[in-house]
Amino acid sequence: MSTPVTRRLRIRHTTRVSYAQAAVSSHNEVRMTPLTLPGQTTLDARVTVNPTTPTWSYWDYWGTQVTGFDLIEPHEDLTITASSLVETAPPGPPAPAPTWAEVARTTANSRLLEYSSPTGRTTVTRELVERARSASTGLDPHETAVAVSAMVTDQVSYLPGATGVNTGAMEAWEQGAGVCQDITHLTAALLRGLGLPTRYVSGYLHPERDAELHRPVAGQSHAWIEYWAGDWIGYDPTNSTRADESHVVVGRGRDYDDVTPHKGIYRGVAGGPPEVTVEFARVA
Repeated sequence: MSTPVTRRLRIRHTTRVSYAQAAVSSHNEVRMTPLTLPGQTTLDARVTVNPTTPTWSYWDYWGTQVTGFDLIEPHEDLTITASSLVETAPPGPPAPAPTWAEVARTTANSRLLEYSSPTGRTTVTRELVERARSASTGLDPHETAVAVSAMVTDQVSYLPGATGVNTGAMEAWEQGAGVCQDITHLTAALLRGLGLPTRYVSGYLHPERDAELHRPVAGQSHAWIEYWAGDWIGYDPTNSTRADESHVVVGRGRDYDDVTPHKGIYRGVAGGPPEVTVEFARVA
């Protein structure tokens, strides 16, 4: 049996926040550290902050590593840099799908219920769920995930800037355009409506699978789903493909609110939106 070919990715995620006037203080949480999982090993990871301040780390309820820090002196801007080196491997083929009755039986009275109910970001109409049901009639859970994802991307074109960070699933469906966050929220909402536990995954996707070694490539954060069919299976509805060795998992939750890369509060005058850059390099 051949050994799966692994790859090593170096990722640099930088967030810059500028204030209209110096912020008196700020309190922050960062979720930018990739997880170590079957098929994914984080070899090195660090989060640095400018202005320099002590940081601390903990694991949140959903299993994501959080870096926290406070700035208690006035500061005109804030730069957060998360650097990581991650080794990934291709996923193996999924096991045969359980029956829908088996999914329902396992979900009942288990933590899977947390990924089976709608949230504010993943609420859609009953009519849309019934449309998804019609599109997946007779299909097993694996086939249903693919069919529902295709239904979403047939309706919602990927268009950067078409939606905002607070856009809900139904709003993205109605306007027919959105980003990976919207497509993921919609797919999760519909699969949950059909009885398939589904969680929102936040992470990174290397945009050039065959990029030459050590050449920096500009990218961005990415989102996709994992659905439960006997085990958690990653699927990227935006790109109509299984999550593979080009995907790097940072966090999972019910929706974007559980895995927001940077959230915080500050005392001061409101400024503009943060400037975010993500850079990849394939190093092996």
